[in-house]
Amino acid sequence: MKRKYLFTLTTLPAVIIGSFLLLGMSSTKAEGGGQSEAGSPVDYRKRIAKVEKIVAKDPKNFSQWVQLGNDYFDSGQPEKAVNAYDKALKLNPNDTDVLIDQGVCYKKIGRYDRAVANFEKVLKIDPNNDQSLVDLGIVYAVDLEQPDKALKAWNRFLEINQTSPAAQQVRLWAEQLKSKGRLDSCADK
Repeated sequence: MKRKYLFTLTTLPAVIIGSFLLLGMSSTKAEGGGQSEAGSPVDYRKRIAKVEKIVAKDPKNFSQWVQLGNDYFDSGQPEKAVNAYDKALKLNPNDTDVLIDQGVCYKKIGRYDRAVANFEKVLKIDPNNDQSLVDLGIVYAVDLEQPDKALKAWNRFLEINQTSPAAQQVRLWAEQLKSKGRLDSCADK
């Protein structure tokens, strides 16, 4: 799982999707295919088996627990990813990247309360973590249907990040939420 934003949206230009959004695994990724950063196919089964052996021998290997969580998520196994991230967080409970990634997994499996808790913990550690603010707003807007809380998170995001492509999208979401009381553009509900 790469450090990007939580959700793929149907109406965003490719630049924003590529730069700022996290979900949207292709069917080949979910089946264990996918692409490595160099563009070659990734065999998640082999990579997961290798990393599982490493953490079995070295259960305090933080980076390998994170890698295992990432590979589980990228191969369409978010429940297992949550557990791997739990192991990593026991070793480093304040790692904001892992907390966000685990929050994404919680969202994916419908544990919205846990996703919110993770994103809020990130904000206690780093009150200006813009990724967590966007993700928190989306969970509130889309999954929990609490537009006031979504707008609060997004307004905070816009206070600290006014000019990025993500800020432009957050403004559009906020306007849509204010006018319609819901978002039409989130594909991952």
